[in-house]
Amino acid sequence: MTLTSSLTTLETTIRRRIDNKTKPLGALGRLEELALQIALIQQTETPVLTNPHLLVFAGDHGLAAEGVSAYPADITYGMVKNFIAGGAAINVFCRQNGLTLLVCDVGVNGSFDENTPSFVKYKIRPGTRNMRYEPAMTPDECAAAIDAGKTLVNGIQYRGCNIVGFGEMGIGNTSPATLLMHRLTGLPLEQCVGRGTGLNDAGLAHKLAILQEVASHYTALADPMAILAAMGGLEIASIVGGMIQAAENGMIILVDGFIATSALLVAHTLNPAVLQNCVFCHQSDEAGHQQMLRFLGVRPLLNLDLRLGEGTGCALAYPIVEAAVNMLNEMATMDILD
Repeated sequence: MTLTSSLTTLETTIRRRIDNKTKPLGALGRLEELALQIALIQQTETPVLTNPHLLVFAGDHGLAAEGVSAYPADITYGMVKNFIAGGAAINVFCRQNGLTLLVCDVGVNGSFDENTPSFVKYKIRPGTRNMRYEPAMTPDECAAAIDAGKTLVNGIQYRGCNIVGFGEMGIGNTSPATLLMHRLTGLPLEQCVGRGTGLNDAGLAHKLAILQEVASHYTALADPMAILAAMGGLEIASIVGGMIQAAENGMIILVDGFIATSALLVAHTLNPAVLQNCVFCHQSDEAGHQQMLRFLGVRPLLNLDLRLGEGTGCALAYPIVEAAVNMLNEMATMDILD
C-alpha cells in the first residue's frame, strides 16, 4: 500500500467515525473539520494533546526610532518583565487553559533574571538595525534567530509537547510584518499597513510613508531568507524557525494574529507543507490580517477583534482544539442506539 492510499484510508475511517457520532451529519461544524485535521497530523484515529506550550519570542526593532508605533521602544523591555512576573494577558489565559508559557529573549535591549523558570535567553543582538538605512539583520543573525526557534521547539517536544502556539513582543513589529506580507503576497503596501498599537490617522500616514521608503530599498531581493533578514525581526525569524521545526516534528501549530501569520508566510514560502499542521486561532483586528488568511486559503476559529499579539489568540482557542479531540475520542456513536 502506498503512503497516499494509506492516508486516504485513514481519512475515510476518521470521517466515518465522526459521521457516526450521536448527532446529525455535520452538526458539530468546524469542530468536525478540526478533529479530522488533528487526527491526520498525528496519523491516528485517537489523537491526544500533550503538554501544550505557548512560546513568546521578544525583540526590539531599530525602525521604532522612526515613529512607526504609538508606544516607545522601551515598552518591549517592560512587557517582557511583565510576562516573566506573570501579569500579562497571555499569562492569564495560559494559566486558565493549562498551557505552559515560555518567554524567549532573542533581541531585547535589556537584561532579565535568567533564573526565572519561564524565561529562556537566546539573545542574538539587542534589537534589529534600522531597516530604513540598512538591513535589519545580517544573514547570520537571521539564521541564528531561526535556529533559536528550532532549538526551543525541539526542547519542548523532548519534554512531551505535541502542540505549540507562538506569540511575540516587540514594539514596532507590525511594520516588519507588514513589509513581509507585502513582499510575500504581492498585495499593495496600502492594503497591508494598519494602526498597530493604535496610531491615529496622521501616525498611520507617517507609518505608510516610512514603509514605502523601506520597501523601495529592497525591491531587488527575491529569496525569502534575504527578505526576512532585510525587513524582518529577530522574534519573527525565531517564530519562522519554530513553525518549520514544529511541522517537521509532526506537532500541531497554533497560529496567532498578524505578526505570527507574517512569520507563517515566510515559513510557508520555505516549506509549504507547514500549512497542514496549522490551526488558525483567530482573525486579528489589525488591518491586513484578513487578507493574509484569505491568501493562505484558511479560516480562523475565532474573531474577537483582538490586536494584542503575545499569542493570546492561541491560548483562547486552545479549549476549542481540546473540545474537537475530546469529541472524537469520547463521544458515543450511533451503535449505542441499536
